[in-house]
Amino acid sequence: MSSDSRCAACGAPRLPMAFCPECRTPYEVVPDTGARWTGHEEEARLEHQLRLYAPPAALGVAFVAMYSDGLRAIARIFDSMWLHELGHAATAWLSGFPAFPGPWKTSISETRSPLLVVIVAALLVGGGVWSWRTGRRRLALAAAAVLVVQMAFTVVLRRRQAEAMILFFGDGGALVLGALLVATFWAPVGSHLHTSWLRWGFLALGAFGFMDPFTTWWRARRDSDAIPFGVIDGVGDSDATRLVDVHHWGIGSLATRYVLVGVVCLAALAVLGVAEARRRATSQTR
Repeated sequence: MSSDSRCAACGAPRLPMAFCPECRTPYEVVPDTGARWTGHEEEARLEHQLRLYAPPAALGVAFVAMYSDGLRAIARIFDSMWLHELGHAATAWLSGFPAFPGPWKTSISETRSPLLVVIVAALLVGGGVWSWRTGRRRLALAAAAVLVVQMAFTVVLRRRQAEAMILFFGDGGALVLGALLVATFWAPVGSHLHTSWLRWGFLALGAFGFMDPFTTWWRARRDSDAIPFGVIDGVGDSDATRLVDVHHWGIGSLATRYVLVGVVCLAALAVLGVAEARRRATSQTR
């Protein structure tokens, strides 16, 4: 390198010069070292890892925590009890019965309300149409599926059958709602759920809210003492007691049905996880 290509003061190599083609102003040309910004790629890779491992990890932690009576009690008071009561209420609404969920008890009307049936159906239809028009196809399909369930609960089920379903979907509703909360972790990238901390809170609430009833009924398959029979202070007979004594469900079939609901929910979450992995693999090959 010649002496005029180095700084006269310190001897450092000088960068080559170029001139603006319009005004002829000189500027330094920085050599291309091949380095490029990879921050977005790192963020995408981290997001992919979180989507793959965070939901099963949360469910696993919640499963282990249920073996601690103290942690189970905390999860039930602040989480699964509310999902349980909301499950009662949601099933009642879909069956045409006005209901109001509260702590440890849901107040449910003894008679169906035709007006409630129309309101719920209108909300589902309106929400489905709006979701479809705004490109939220999955949400629209979900609204259509719930509408089908509502029609079945209000048209097919008689009052006594609907009452049994409302009882069953206390813990059954906690299983479904818990799985739905876990599924929000796979919200579209860039959505409010994704950019905020909501999905992390929903993930924790969903995992613990799901595992509390699931582990109870999983043990009840082989140990009938694990079934929550008895009387609840200020409420009356438990759901399990009323399903067996009033609606004449078999003890074995009761546990089996709850476990089946839980397994179906876990299978649905597994399908979403596999779909996420395949989506990532497809994007990498493009």
